[in-house]
Amino acid sequence: MKFSLTHNDIKSSARAGTITTDHGEIQTPIFMPVGTVGSVKGVHQEELKSQINAQIILGNTYHLYLRPGTNILNQAGGLHKFMAWDGPILTDSGGYQVYSLSGTRKIKEEGVTFRSHIDGSKHFFTPEFVMDIQRNIGGDIIMAFDECAPYPCEYKYAKASMHMTHRWLKRCFTRFNETDPLYGYEQSLVPIVQGSVYKDLRKESAETIASFEADAYAIGGLSVGEPAEQMYETTELVCGILPKEKPRYLMGVGTPANILEGIALGIDMFDCVLPSRNARHGLLYTANGFMNMKNAKWKDDFSIIDPNSNALTSRVHTKAYLKHLFQSKERLGGQIATIHNLSFYLWLVGEARKHIIAGDFAEWKNVMVKNVSQRL
Repeated sequence: MKFSLTHNDIKSSARAGTITTDHGEIQTPIFMPVGTVGSVKGVHQEELKSQINAQIILGNTYHLYLRPGTNILNQAGGLHKFMAWDGPILTDSGGYQVYSLSGTRKIKEEGVTFRSHIDGSKHFFTPEFVMDIQRNIGGDIIMAFDECAPYPCEYKYAKASMHMTHRWLKRCFTRFNETDPLYGYEQSLVPIVQGSVYKDLRKESAETIASFEADAYAIGGLSVGEPAEQMYETTELVCGILPKEKPRYLMGVGTPANILEGIALGIDMFDCVLPSRNARHGLLYTANGFMNMKNAKWKDDFSIIDPNSNALTSRVHTKAYLKHLFQSKERLGGQIATIHNLSFYLWLVGEARKHIIAGDFAEWKNVMVKNVSQRL
């Protein structure tokens, strides 16, 4: 994986660049649709390309390990071939899923014992095993195994968790360096900064992570309940420490406003389930604000969902029709909404890139943050 940084905004830390992988190029800043189990819910791979303009998608180690399993993925020749997606893929390490299984997991130095959410079976993840799983999945970009500390958490816990994440990182790199890719293309291992919302811990973690020679660096443990301002303060602090010549990935973030503010702070890569999850519940994002399509106000609104959308379905169907689909509990409603939201997110980061290159990103961002944050 290579990164070429081409433009820097004068009035903010926003930047534009190009990530090159063996499965294609990624124009940054970029949003990655979440395809947890080898599919972006309700969206066909062809729609990801033709309507959403996705350049890279995300898969999840925990879920893919449980189902269909690494044996099936290996037999298929990796996740790209299994799901018929020829673009880049990033795989999360499963650390966040382990965090979310707080009632059924046990963390110790060697690794994490947890029970499957599917059948209750017992499993054990170590940093080494997670590297092996991700070799079998075959993502272009793979994440180090970490512990995502909850919010709020005590300083003592956050510090111990961060240091364990650093020790696990060393084990991840050791295993990664002593194994080879399985499918004829290169993989890049990305370390993750932790430390909760404690500035001294985040500084220490960022400095430690930056000492590892990696193709990109990630910021984890945010968007887990902390106030947005703390997220931004932490992001700004960490971005000031991480290498400028490498991509920075803010994991699990967020709303359109979060993404715009993250770009302004120097973030290059984002992922979040929010646009697709909220779409399935009828919430649509647009450049002028967000709207709940289940509300009665749309029942006789025969205007197009969004005439400016990249998604054909949003330029064809009306708000009244989409409201009807949700009221009738038709799956097509969630599908149209998901395509719309993901298309909007990709449009948003694409517009941010254009304005960074044009030199007026800061002014544009300030206007857009207000626009996308209002309810229609």
